[in-house]
Amino acid sequence: MTIPTSGHQLQSRVSSAGKLELWIEDVPVAAPGDGEIVVRMEATPINPSDLGLLLGPADPASFRVEGGKTVADIPPARLASMAARMDQALPVGNEGAGTVVAAGAGAEDMVGKTVSLVGGAMYAEYRTVRAKDAVPVPAGATAADGASVFVNPLTALGMTETMKLEGHTALVHTAAASNLGQMLNKICVADGIALVNIVRSDAQAAILRALGATHIVDSSKYDFEATLVDALADTGATLAFDAIGGGDLAGRILVAMEAAANRKADGYSRYGSTTHKQVYIYGRLDMRPTTIGAGVGMAWGVGGWLLTPFLGRIGGEGMMRLRQRVSDELKTTFASHYTATISLADALKPDVIAAYAKRATGEKYLIDPSR
Repeated sequence: MTIPTSGHQLQSRVSSAGKLELWIEDVPVAAPGDGEIVVRMEATPINPSDLGLLLGPADPASFRVEGGKTVADIPPARLASMAARMDQALPVGNEGAGTVVAAGAGAEDMVGKTVSLVGGAMYAEYRTVRAKDAVPVPAGATAADGASVFVNPLTALGMTETMKLEGHTALVHTAAASNLGQMLNKICVADGIALVNIVRSDAQAAILRALGATHIVDSSKYDFEATLVDALADTGATLAFDAIGGGDLAGRILVAMEAAANRKADGYSRYGSTTHKQVYIYGRLDMRPTTIGAGVGMAWGVGGWLLTPFLGRIGGEGMMRLRQRVSDELKTTFASHYTATISLADALKPDVIAAYAKRATGEKYLIDPSR
C-alpha cells in the first residue's frame, strides 16, 4: 500500500482569549524507520482521561461552531490552570487500534495485522510508532475489540496490584458501574478479592449485581453511611480508588473505614484506630475541592494515582504479565461496550460533544478515524 503523505488529526487548543478550540488538521504521516510501523487507525475510545485534554475546563453548555472550528468558553477562574498549554495545538487520544499498512526494516512481518496502540495522538487517520509498542490483537478480535486494551484494563488490574503491594486485602471503588468498574468487578470475582462498589442509582446497582458483585452501596440513599460501614466491616477494605475526586465522598469513605475499624477496637483512643486507611483519587468527575471532615482518626491518607507511574513501579516484567492477562481475556473480562461509533468530524459536533462529555455510566463513545 502507498502511504499517504498526510492525514487528518483532531487537535485541541486553549487560547489566551479564553476559548477552547477544536478542529481537524491535515498533518504529515511520517514514513516508518527501522523497527517502526504505520497504522491506519480504525478505533480509538473517548476515555475520561482523554476528555481532560480534549475539552479542558471549557463550559459544556457553550460549544458552538465558529469559523470552521468548534469552540467553547472557558470560565476565567479556570483559565489560570491552563497556563502550561496556552495557545498550543495538541493532538488527542491515549489509545486505539488499527491495521498496519507499512513497516520499516525489522518489522515487515507486522504488515496487515491488527494491533493495539498507546502513546497519544490517536484521534488521527494514521500513526507511526515503534513496532515494539504495538500489541497484535488476538485471532478473531477486531480493531474495536482491541481499542481499549490499555487504559481501563491496566488501570483495573493496577488497582488490585496496588492493593497487594501496599498490604491491603480488599477494595472500595466509586463510579463503580463504569466500563472500568465492570472490569474491576470481573477481576475481583475471578481472583477472590472483596470489593465494595459505590454507585448512584438502582440501575447502576443492577448492572453490577448481574456481574456477581456482592457489596453494592448507593450514595444517593438515605442509609448510605450505615450500609457503607457494614460493607467495610464485612470485607475489611481499607483502600479506596475514587473517580469522583471533588466534594466530600473521599472523606465519607475514610470516616466509614474508621467506623468499621473501631468496631473491632479493644478500647477508646482519642487518636482513633491504628488501622491505616487510604483513598487514591484517579479521576476528577467532580471539579470541586476535595474535602475531608472530622471522624477519620489519625491513620489515613489521600493521594493521587495514575497508571503510568504505577507501571513504572512494577517494571517491564510486571507490565508484560498484566498485558498478557488482558490479551488472554480480551473478549471476556476486558471487553468494552460502546454507545456509538463516530467519525473524527462527528466528534466535533456540539450535540455529540454534549453526549460524550456527560461521562454517563454505560455511554462510552468510540471514534473510527478511517470513516
